[in-house]
Amino acid sequence: MAVSYKELGLVNTRELFKKAVKGGYALPAYNFNNMEQLQAIVQACTESVSPVILQVSSGARKYANQTLLRYLAQGAVEYAKELGKGKNVPITLHLDHGDTFELCVSCIETGFSSVMIDGSHHSYEENAALTKKVVEYAHQYDVTVEGELGVLAGVEDDVSATHHTYTEPSQVEDFVKKTGVDSLAISIGTSHGAYKFKPGQKAEIRLDILKEIEKRIPGFPIVLHGSSSVPQELVKKINSFGGKLDDAIGISEDQLRLAAKSAVCKINIDSDGRLAMTAAIREVFATQPGEFDPRKYLGPARDALKALYKHKNDSVLGSSGHAFD
Repeated sequence: MAVSYKELGLVNTRELFKKAVKGGYALPAYNFNNMEQLQAIVQACTESVSPVILQVSSGARKYANQTLLRYLAQGAVEYAKELGKGKNVPITLHLDHGDTFELCVSCIETGFSSVMIDGSHHSYEENAALTKKVVEYAHQYDVTVEGELGVLAGVEDDVSATHHTYTEPSQVEDFVKKTGVDSLAISIGTSHGAYKFKPGQKAEIRLDILKEIEKRIPGFPIVLHGSSSVPQELVKKINSFGGKLDDAIGISEDQLRLAAKSAVCKINIDSDGRLAMTAAIREVFATQPGEFDPRKYLGPARDALKALYKHKNDSVLGSSGHAFD
């Protein structure tokens, strides 16, 4: 039996994006697969009074189970309300990198309030047709839809590409009009995973392409994927406790802050969270080799993730304090 996201206390992104574009900040879009990640996200965003987009990839849905995810999302709303003493920060449940119409439909029927249809691996016309099909279905249920133009390099769950295909600014206006999509993910040099740049390579994103896109579709919600900064202190910590993350380099937080002040109103961050949790877990395993209670290493991992996401909300995305605008 289908369930509406409204029954779970979730919201779609339409009004959140309008406020973000107007306010010059970006919504945090944090991926989760398990309870500890979800606890950290809700705690961080409640304490920083930030709206939040909970992201679930196709791989995460397979890992965690779609039924459990529905109840975790509903629990996140109740947990946020508990932490906020009766008033919960706005929470969206979003499908990240949906690649088929059928997957998007399944997510909508199990309580997602937003879906992404990533047709970027198709031709332009096929991408537009697929995106329009998802939009027409989703809008019947007041579910918002994110599309994508351009291809990001890197690997994240089931999404993989060896090189960038930058978004063509000349295509964006036509794509938005043809599809009726609510937001648009673009490719300007961000990439999936922890290995975004090579040593010695200038770690910059193409803000000039972003500026040109904004001219073509002024005020339209833009999304950046693959926007982890890969903090070097976390990389060093992982390596010092037996890890092997050579040459892991990410996107400058300063550049992301500039992007967040523009029409970029959703920034996806996943790898940084994985690094924070892995660093904390490796430290426990290395310094307390006799420990075998999962709470004793997943607890510190959760705390490290919460601290990281509070920093992102405060200093990178600028979303802190905007939950109830």
